[in-house]
Amino acid sequence: MAKLNLAVLISGSGSNLQALIDACEELNFPAQIRVVISNRPDAFGLERAQKAGIPSFCVDHKNYDEREEFEAVLQTTLEPYPVDLICLAGFMRILTAGFIEKWPNKIINTHPSLLPKFGGEGMYGEHVHRAVLEANEKESGCSIHYVIPEVDRGSVILQKTVPVEAGDTIETLSTRVIAQEHIAYVDAVRIIAQQQT
Repeated sequence: MAKLNLAVLISGSGSNLQALIDACEELNFPAQIRVVISNRPDAFGLERAQKAGIPSFCVDHKNYDEREEFEAVLQTTLEPYPVDLICLAGFMRILTAGFIEKWPNKIINTHPSLLPKFGGEGMYGEHVHRAVLEANEKESGCSIHYVIPEVDRGSVILQKTVPVEAGDTIETLSTRVIAQEHIAYVDAVRIIAQQQT
């Protein structure tokens, strides 16, 4: 079985990366991670990749004055590897249209809300959960979507919902959403792989 080749881009702890690493260790999972790239040298996800024997690199965005310079090095780092799909897994950089257009329908991202609600520039992490709580939403969740130049506007591959419970804080809601993100990301990769076979 031909497997979908993944590049995973991270910025932090890499918990979604770990969910993908674990899934890829299953014999019948239709994907494999070829390379992991972080934009932060202290990202714990790099250690996760190294432990799993996956080539991993840091392209520190602070070393570049322009986003285009950073992305040029990112592209050069990706080029030696066979990559069918780029997974943004807690990657805290907004990619330019120029980079996205090099990878049409080949970049996916996770967002901690039920898009199109609570999406867009500036809406990430705890900002999203705070907005959900302040709006008195009855449910929240996560969305795995394709990346297009308009932030959080690409077509949604799948969503998973969680209830917003009485007394929820940003931390408690975030914990439940992240648990579903780990499941959703693996499911989304499986869906895309099955569509391409």
